[in-house]
Amino acid sequence: MRIHSLRSRLGLAFVLGALAALPSLFAQQSGSVAMLKKADALVTFPNSDFSAEYTFVQETPGQGRSTKQAMVFRRDSENTYLIVMLYPIEDKGKGYLKSGNNLWFYDPVSRRFTFTSAKDRFQNMNARNSDFTRSNLAGDYRVVGRSREQLGQYDCTVLDLEAKTNDITFPKMKIWISEDGLPRKTEDFSFSGQHVRTSAFPVYQKVGDHFVPQTVVIVDELKGAVINGVFEKERTIYTISRPSLARLPDATFTKAWLEKLSE
Repeated sequence: MRIHSLRSRLGLAFVLGALAALPSLFAQQSGSVAMLKKADALVTFPNSDFSAEYTFVQETPGQGRSTKQAMVFRRDSENTYLIVMLYPIEDKGKGYLKSGNNLWFYDPVSRRFTFTSAKDRFQNMNARNSDFTRSNLAGDYRVVGRSREQLGQYDCTVLDLEAKTNDITFPKMKIWISEDGLPRKTEDFSFSGQHVRTSAFPVYQKVGDHFVPQTVVIVDELKGAVINGVFEKERTIYTISRPSLARLPDATFTKAWLEKLSE
């Protein structure tokens, strides 16, 4: 009887302790979601269009560097974007058009549009097609962990995230958010937990009331080559220049306009 009574009291204490901890857990979860929403709000443009020139430098160990340039046009209020390649000459006129959940790739040589995936690599680099759409971290992921970490000069909150659906490019992610609310680093993982890539956002530029990375560094954690006995990873560095919030014609986000740009 005494043992049973002791077990009952211990069980009750455990339940009461767990219940007492619930408010703080809910508060932490709510705060983490609010942090994601703020990060989304800082880097998206719901009330204006966005356009900029992107310059990509792909570093492939053992093969050297290659450079590509593109113009990116976004209308975040409609979850759409259009990208047209400017350089190199053999890629000029190739483009991408995203409208809702549909994403097309346009080849000016064949003059054909083909469906592609947001999860695919952008121009065979370490960036993905999904990197160019509006940020929706709070909608795409749930928070499953939280910690603090110093990242260089930034005191960051680190959130462990899991995708809410299978449509997201990376099922798991860790994100470092500095005290100003801006993402500074992400680590992307497969469903099994394998580390796939790391992205860094060291410098931002202010555009209106929002922010755009000035430079993005993406390191592929799986692809690379052994150079002088050391495994060197592929990486893509891209810079964003000439950002604009000027209103774009509605025709900008159409197949016809992409075809016209490619002529």
